Amino acid sequence: MLTQLASTARLLLSRLSVSLQASRVLSLIRPLDRLARLGFSPAPPTRSLVRFPRPIPTLSAIMPSKTVTLPTGHTLAVNGFGTWKSEPGKVGAAVKKALEIGYRHIDCAAIYMNEAEVGAVFAEMFGGDNPAVKREDVWITSKVWTSCGSKKEVVAACRQSLSDLKLDYLDEYLVHWPANWEHQGLPITETTMGTGPDGKLRWSKTNTLQSKWEGMEECHRLGLTKTIGVSNYSALLLMDLLSYAKIPPAINQIEAHVNNQRAELRSVCTDNNIHVTMYSVLGSGKEGPLQDPTVKAIAKAHGVSPGAICIAWALSTGCSVLAKSVTPSRVEENFKADEIDLTADEVKQLEALERGLLVCNMNEYWGFPAHA
Repeated sequence: MLTQLASTARLLLSRLSVSLQASRVLSLIRPLDRLARLGFSPAPPTRSLVRFPRPIPTLSAIMPSKTVTLPTGHTLAVNGFGTWKSEPGKVGAAVKKALEIGYRHIDCAAIYMNEAEVGAVFAEMFGGDNPAVKREDVWITSKVWTSCGSKKEVVAACRQSLSDLKLDYLDEYLVHWPANWEHQGLPITETTMGTGPDGKLRWSKTNTLQSKWEGMEECHRLGLTKTIGVSNYSALLLMDLLSYAKIPPAINQIEAHVNNQRAELRSVCTDNNIHVTMYSVLGSGKEGPLQDPTVKAIAKAHGVSPGAICIAWALSTGCSVLAKSVTPSRVEENFKADEIDLTADEVKQLEALERGLLVCNMNEYWGFPAHA
C-alpha cells in the first residue's frame, strides 16, 4: 500500500509546474518508499470503531452563558423568563420548559395571580434526592403588591409568595410599584388588590414608600430573600429611597426596549450601583419593536425572529432581560438570543429607534396616569 501511495504522489508531482513545491513533497514521499522496501504496510481501517458514549448532562449542568454580578456579590443569569400575562393552565408548562432548556432566572409576582401554579413546577423540578434542577442554580424573583405597605404587611406578603412558590427563600424581592393602596388581605386576588367595588383605586392613608421599604429590609433580615430592590422607580424616587434606605436596592426593574431605551434612568442606576432589569423588551402585541421594519430586517439578516433581536439588543446594554412566552419553540428561541452577536452598525440602527414609546401603560389597567 505504501508503494501505491508513493506512485500516486509521483504522478501528481509530474503535473506540478513549480519545481520547488515538487521537491518539498518528494522529501515527504521518500520515507514512504523506504518503508515499503522494508516490508511495512499500514493496517487497513477497521469497519467497527470503538465509540465512547458522551455523558448526558443533567439539567442542573445546563447553565446560561451570560451572568452578571450584583453589587451585593450575588450572581444572576441575565437572560430571564417572565410570567406576567401567562395564562392559567399554561404558565406552569411554560416555566417547566424554560427550566428544561436552560433558563436560570424566573420572574414572578403576587399580582400575576399564578404563583401557585409556578410553585407546583418548582416543587417538581427542585424536589427529590436527585432534582432535575438545583434550586441554588436558579435566580427567582417575586414582588410585593401595592396593597401591602407596612412592615408587617410586606413581610406577610413575602411569606405568602414563598408558600405559593413552594420555596424557602427568594433570590430577589422587589417593590412592584412605588404606590400604596389599602390593604385588603392575602393572597392577592381580584378582590384583594386594593380597589373598591367600583374598580377605583383605594389609596392608603397610613402607609408610605418608606414604611414599605422598611418591610423589605425586614424580609432581608429574616432571610426570606437574598436581595431586595424596586421596580418602576424613576430617577427621583431612587434618590429619595437612597436617602433613607439602610439596605440600598440592588435592582430596578423597568420597562425598556428599542423604542423606549431609558438611557438616562439606566445611567442614574449605574452611577448608584443599582442593576437594571428590563421588562417588556418585546413591546406589546399591539405596538412596539416587533413591528418595526429595521428590527425585522436585522432579524432576517441573522435568520432569527424580531423578538430574538430585541432580546439581543437589550442584553448588549449590560442589563438583565425578561421575556415571556407560552409557546415552546418561542421559549427556546428567546433563550438562544444571547448567542446573537449584533454588529456595531446594527446596534447603532437599533439605538436610532428610540421614540419614548410606553407599552406598559398603567392608565389602561388602573384608570390612573401613573406615568404622568
